[in-house]
Amino acid sequence: MDCEHPHHLDAALAALGDDPAATVLAGGTDVMVDLSFGQPHPVHVIALRRVVESAEWQEGRIGAGVTYRRLERGPPGALAQASRTVGSPQIRNTGTIGGNVATASPAGDTLPVIAACDAAIEVASRDGGVRVVSWADFFTGVKQTSLRPGELVTAIVFPDPMPAHHEFAKIGVRNAMVISMVSACVTRSEDGTTRVALGSVAPTPLRATAAEEMISAETNPGESALTEFSRLVSAAVRPITDHRGTESYRRHASGVLARRLLERCLRREPR
Repeated sequence: MDCEHPHHLDAALAALGDDPAATVLAGGTDVMVDLSFGQPHPVHVIALRRVVESAEWQEGRIGAGVTYRRLERGPPGALAQASRTVGSPQIRNTGTIGGNVATASPAGDTLPVIAACDAAIEVASRDGGVRVVSWADFFTGVKQTSLRPGELVTAIVFPDPMPAHHEFAKIGVRNAMVISMVSACVTRSEDGTTRVALGSVAPTPLRATAAEEMISAETNPGESALTEFSRLVSAAVRPITDHRGTESYRRHASGVLARRLLERCLRREPR
């Protein structure tokens, strides 16, 4: 196995441009799991851990190599909340936001935050330069993205300003080191504009737009509005039944979780 360790982004892009089929290694938390389950060993690996540009974090632009350990400290708050739920301390010290995005698992913990905040994915290649892709165009299916051959995820770009309030939580079969059965992020701006995104309930991160439109029109949502919000979220998801949970449970839990997160946002609003 041939392994390269570029120290700068240009060198990493050149290596991937020469061999677009190479295995890109960020934190390795997904690649190593695949190998443990018998996937063929890669022939050529491009390891990104030493690429200095990938660790940069400037305001709302978070480099792809920033680890969950750093993200835990925030801001933004919802991203910190999501990062604290990822694996063990060892995983959080190694895993990166760029790896989570590029892997594009429906259960990726940072993905609902990215979707709810309308963040974008910055990608680059040796021959195509830099382009910025909306989250909705980037995630195309289960572990599928719109990355082109030779492209790397270089950063995640959050909007400025961020919504005033944002909350994340997930549900799983245990309290620690759990892959989510349902995950959600809810944001609410000072003008009442509300966004809700969910993970593990569709092939890609999903926004419950009907629920968003309804609750955004409510200046001070009461019990009936919260109940309808929950119902609309449950109606929007497209879950499956698998070894972690049933379709019906995921649908019910989506509405309950989204409502609880919205209530957290509302408690933070000035009255």
